[in-house]
Parts: sequence; structure tokens; C-alpha cells
Amino acid sequence: MKTRHALRALIGILQRELLRTLRQRGRLVSAIVRPLVWLAIFAAGFRSVLGLSMTPPYQTYVLYEVYVVPGLVAMMLLFHAMASSLAMVYDREMGSMRLLLTAPLPRWYLLGARLLASVVVGLPLVYLFLLIARYWDVRPPMLGYLTVLPALILSGLMLGAFGLLVSSVSTQMENFAGVMNFVIFPMFFASTALYPLWRLAEAGPVLATVAALNPFSYAVELIRFALYLRFEPVSCLVVLACLFVFFLAAAIGYDPGRGLWSRRGEQ
Repeated sequence: MKTRHALRALIGILQRELLRTLRQRGRLVSAIVRPLVWLAIFAAGFRSVLGLSMTPPYQTYVLYEVYVVPGLVAMMLLFHAMASSLAMVYDREMGSMRLLLTAPLPRWYLLGARLLASVVVGLPLVYLFLLIARYWDVRPPMLGYLTVLPALILSGLMLGAFGLLVSSVSTQMENFAGVMNFVIFPMFFASTALYPLWRLAEAGPVLATVAALNPFSYAVELIRFALYLRFEPVSCLVVLACLFVFFLAAAIGYDPGRGLWSRRGEQ
């Protein structure tokens, strides 16, 4: 009975997230247009000034468009995670989030179901972008579209858990919007999404160190290797560890009995 109840809750949360996303047509369009702008405009301009060596997992010299696509995929997951977290802040202000967390199910399960639903809803957009990218001769092995799926899910869960953590410490939507500007862009630009780590090291050792410590870099590399039929164990372990830490901290933060909400009520 408990299993059936938990499954019904998961399906209900998934349906709600899907309907919410389909109704936000502007969000769907921007989710595709944003990486395409990077691929069509920025990548075309950078191609002439940024030469790439045979950076793993590539077996030969590649165009900049080929290198940047996994980073843009990770960027899509990051923006989608933050948009879902913004929706959670809105739900909390409207009261529906508290209603969800009072359901007779463990709080970690409810948050995990919401997190998983968000990732599942965002995956079709990622695959649509990967198919459109073939127009720019970004043609990974056909099997790579299948092997990259676990990497996409794991990276999406990690970034979504980070978004949950950020939303748990944001009291209002206005505050969350400001936090996003200080989270999304540093995570994206100070990573290996746009440039290899060796090129960042040439630019400055500090930037290379920041990128090496950035969890987003490991999500990018996990996706990059999986898309080309390679497994990157270090990136996988780092993403798993960050997922556990972020989700645990978010679950504590969303606990009215022990987390941040209780402390706000006492102030």
C-alpha cells in the first residue's frame, strides 16, 4: 500500500511538472534558442581564434562547435534546474509547496520526486538540441545518444539538487532571481564548458583552479565522454558526491522542523 501511494505521488508530481512546463511556452522556446545562439553565433566566431588539440575523448582535431555542444547541453540542464527551483520558490510563497511537504510521505521522497520529475521533463529538449546540432556537423556516434542518457540524468539531478539548495535559502522570488545571476554565470563560464582546462591554465592558474573545483565542470565532462562512448570515472564520482551533499542539505533546508524555515519563523 505504501509503495502504491508513493508511486501515485511520483506520477502526480511528474504530471504537474509536465503540465507546468508545457504551459510556459516562452520557457520552452528560450530553452532551445539559448544554446542555438551560442552554437550558431559565438561558436562560429570563436572557431577562427580558438584552436583545439586532440582533447579527450576526441580521437582527432575537432571544430569548436563539436567541443562546445556538451557544455551547452550542461548549460541547458543548469538553466532548467534553476527555473524549476524558481518555480519551487513561487510554490512556497503561494503555499502549495508547504501543502506538498505535509503529505504522509518522507520529505526526502517528495523532494526527490520533484527533482526527478524536473529532470525527466527537461530531457526531450536536450535531445532536440542534440539533433539540431547535427546541422553544424556535430555528429557523435549514434550509440552515443543512448550512452549519454545516464550522464544527462545524473548531471541533471546534481544540478537540480543544487537548485533545490539555493531555493531553500531564498526567502522571496526577488532574492532568488538575484542569486541566480551570481550562481549560473560563474558556474558556466568558470568551467570546461567553453574551453578545455589546459587553455584555462594558459589564461591563468587561478581560473584553471576554479574550473577544476567547479562541480559543473565534472557534469560537462561526464556528458562529453558519455556522448562519445567513453566513461569518465572521476567525473562520475564527483557528480554523485555533489548530488548527495546538495540533496541532503536541501532536504534539511526544506524541513520545517529542523531547517531554515523554522529559524525564519523564530526571527
